[in-house]
Amino acid sequence: MTTDDVLAEVGPRLRRIRKEREVTLATLSGATGISVSTLSRLESGLRKPSLELLLPIAQAHQVPLDELVGAPPVSDPRVRAKPLVRHGRTFWPLSRQPGGPQAFKVLVPQRDEEPEPRTHEGYEWLYVMSGRLRVVLAEHDVVMTAGEAAEFDTRVPHWFGSTGEGPAEFLSLFGPQGERMHVRARPSQR
Repeated sequence: MTTDDVLAEVGPRLRRIRKEREVTLATLSGATGISVSTLSRLESGLRKPSLELLLPIAQAHQVPLDELVGAPPVSDPRVRAKPLVRHGRTFWPLSRQPGGPQAFKVLVPQRDEEPEPRTHEGYEWLYVMSGRLRVVLAEHDVVMTAGEAAEFDTRVPHWFGSTGEGPAEFLSLFGPQGERMHVRARPSQR
């Protein structure tokens, strides 16, 4: 729905609310300080609604401004995205708005794997829900357990995966830059 479509529905909505309350244009004019002719033009769609006009009308009718403008209904807040499998890991998207922070639940299966640290723009937060998660960040090589959290600048070479002792499940939150392709970084020599 375009802005013009939304604005076109305001007039009939104003008239309906006023009639339901059995208020005359003259009475509404007295309560709002808006002339009868302006109110009539608003209701008929001959005058474009503005915030300066709608606020006093909403106050006079004691309704939220949303009711006059016809704010869209609140949709079901549950995220029902399908899991994605990449590189043997399962990712469940927990957010659906593109461009903002992205949240994922990640399941890393038990397996032996060699860390391949990568870098990208952004910042990332991890929270281990179950199992043991190996995290390599620059020269640090740590094992995180359930209930532990980490945060780091993703321009630092990093990797996380299985300890080889069992699966690990964690939450990951990162900014939009984290969605970009990882750039392979050279692992530090030990």
